[in-house]
Amino acid sequence: MQINGRVNPPADPDTMREAVAYAISSRRSIRGFTATQIDRATITRLLEIASRAPSGSNIQPWKAHVLMGAPLARVSAALLGAFTSGEAESREYQYYPRIWRSPYLERRRDLGWKLYALAGVARGDKAAGKRQTARNYAFFGAPVGLIFTIDRDMEQGSWLDYGMFLQSLMIAARGFGLDTCPQAAIANYPDVLRKELGLPDSGMVVCGMALGVADPAEPTNGLVAEREPVSAFTIFHGDQDAAG
Repeated sequence: MQINGRVNPPADPDTMREAVAYAISSRRSIRGFTATQIDRATITRLLEIASRAPSGSNIQPWKAHVLMGAPLARVSAALLGAFTSGEAESREYQYYPRIWRSPYLERRRDLGWKLYALAGVARGDKAAGKRQTARNYAFFGAPVGLIFTIDRDMEQGSWLDYGMFLQSLMIAARGFGLDTCPQAAIANYPDVLRKELGLPDSGMVVCGMALGVADPAEPTNGLVAEREPVSAFTIFHGDQDAAG
């Protein structure tokens, strides 16, 4: 039941706590999907839920383009064509660090080698690595591909809000038994997307996202990225337990 756009919580707080914890903890970047179709009503509901993400001054900077069927195939083919032909990437913002350093470099390498191992890509096999990367542009076979854009005059605060919107969408998908893969690589070819989707010059491509049902037969879906323990990134100032 909804009241003013909100869903009433379960009567049992423990049930609600575990449901939220499961949705967050079970979210993974899925790189192989079944052909199971997702209806428009479900996608609309997911976006509606995600739109409740925090937004400074209620700016709501997100804009979503949902691709299914023939439009998805057309855009995927255009992106794959740009990638396989060696067209220069023209991303309009810097996603990764310009200079990789410890501990970020080690984390990146660890994840990359684990993914390649599951995908059957041997170290040094550049051709196989390129084939694996190319799967990004086919949205890993998902029946739904999403393209997210933001007005280019928005500042960093709105980008932070955008991240919370994307996370909310991915968590909402888990509640529907669906999986996602957020894809920074989709923003590598904004000119292709502008041409295919008629995007205005006033907008920047933030990222893409694959949405669907995870394929249990896809080896890379077994990848679970490690996370640092809370003690590694948190400093507690004050100790309530010790205060008595």
